[in-house]
Amino acid sequence: MRSSTIIKRLARIAQKVLPSRKRTSRSDTPEHSPEQSNAASDARTAPPTAPAANKKSVGKRQGKQGTQTLPIRIPRSEHPISREHISDNALKVLYRLHNSGFDAYLVGGCVRDLLLGLQPKDFDVATNAKPEEIKNLFNNCRLIGRRFRLAHIVFGRDVIEVATFRGHHSDDEESGTQRSKQSEHGMLLRDNVYGSIEEDAQRRDFTVNALYYSIADFAIYDYANGLADLNQGQLRLIGDPEQRYREDPVRMLRAVRFATKLGLRIEDSTRKPIKPLSGLLDNIPPARLFEEFLKLFLHRRALANFEYLHELNLFQYLFPVLKSALKNPESLEYRMVRQAFVDTDERLNQDKGVNPAYLFAAILWYPVAARADEIILESGLTEYDAYQVAAADALSRQSRSISIPKRFSLPMRDIWLLQLRLQQTQPKRAIRLLSHPKFRAAYDFLLLRARIENDPKLKQLGEFWTDFQRQSPEVTPEAAPKPTGPRKSRPRRGRNSSRRRKPAAKKD
Repeated sequence: MRSSTIIKRLARIAQKVLPSRKRTSRSDTPEHSPEQSNAASDARTAPPTAPAANKKSVGKRQGKQGTQTLPIRIPRSEHPISREHISDNALKVLYRLHNSGFDAYLVGGCVRDLLLGLQPKDFDVATNAKPEEIKNLFNNCRLIGRRFRLAHIVFGRDVIEVATFRGHHSDDEESGTQRSKQSEHGMLLRDNVYGSIEEDAQRRDFTVNALYYSIADFAIYDYANGLADLNQGQLRLIGDPEQRYREDPVRMLRAVRFATKLGLRIEDSTRKPIKPLSGLLDNIPPARLFEEFLKLFLHRRALANFEYLHELNLFQYLFPVLKSALKNPESLEYRMVRQAFVDTDERLNQDKGVNPAYLFAAILWYPVAARADEIILESGLTEYDAYQVAAADALSRQSRSISIPKRFSLPMRDIWLLQLRLQQTQPKRAIRLLSHPKFRAAYDFLLLRARIENDPKLKQLGEFWTDFQRQSPEVTPEAAPKPTGPRKSRPRRGRNSSRRRKPAAKKD
């Protein structure tokens, strides 16, 4: 669905529910008392109350972030989300929490995506139940996280994440399980402070993610004018942008990802602090940045995300070794990285798979090649050995920013080292090389290098391997030629061997 069609559709919804319009219909409040129905006939500055569990949200509340107005309530008749669009496992979790006397809401990206007509990749639940109370309700629950205590309800491969409403934090707040801790840079190291749904909405990152779908009355509650921002096509942080980025610098990456995914413009006050604060990404654990890398570049928006990250000086903190090279758009490094993301988008749009190892290999290839040349000059090692040392060095340096698991780092080495072996075109070696498990990835990478470098020798080598694959029968590792010649037998022990002999039996 085109973003323009989505915005028009949201505009029609917004016209019915935004505060600038009045409603006199009583059809949206069948679940509430007469007093609440009378409130529904007034302007949206005094909308109907939330479900009974949240009656304390009526009126205005003065908190640490300023005055929080009442949420905008969008009744079921005025929004497109149906339970048919929600996974069965998410509904099981919602209903069990609700029937046990707790508040239960779908929240965040799943509500946003359903409003936009997209299929959510997962469903997140927010509740006023504490993690231990959630665990008591579900035998298939496991509690995870130190920084954010979460409950994962496991249904085979499907995991429903349940979070307790977050409250406002302070450095000196510590009572029982209510703990909050910040680093010297302002980043939240621990945030197990629980509160109300209104506080939870203010603690969310973007307004479009502060949308709550209630299983009690099937209405949507908008606590931060997220629907209005969707209608205007903008992405806006909740609260003070600089403070929110300091609390969690990954929000800068999420801002780029949501902007490209949803076709939104990052609002000026949200965008302005990103460049000055981009260095805070150095404080993020490398394993977490690896997960963010996968979300950014393996979901059909790789090129758009790269260009946006590069513009905001964020990409250089993911790959510090490329910091100076990417300043020149004509450099081999820049062209290689850009073309790799173009190819990634093409494959994903054709419903083909993309191996992260190939993508990492392309991004880091030229730093590895440059380091190998230095090692050859300094130590006199062979080219193959120099590339092995350079590969280990590059992966070690990269692990300080993005931690690459071995299941990807090992194939990366194979792709790099096969670039040397592909230069061997003798028939026997070529046939043996076709049986290598990573031959196809290395061959594709060779063609990519030929396009980037525009080197006649590389192009000729690529044409050789293209023709050789057409002319040769399909070779598998099992069909690879076996070494010929007599089999070497194990050396026999001589009579004078030092092996102890069994003593002879005594004769009578």
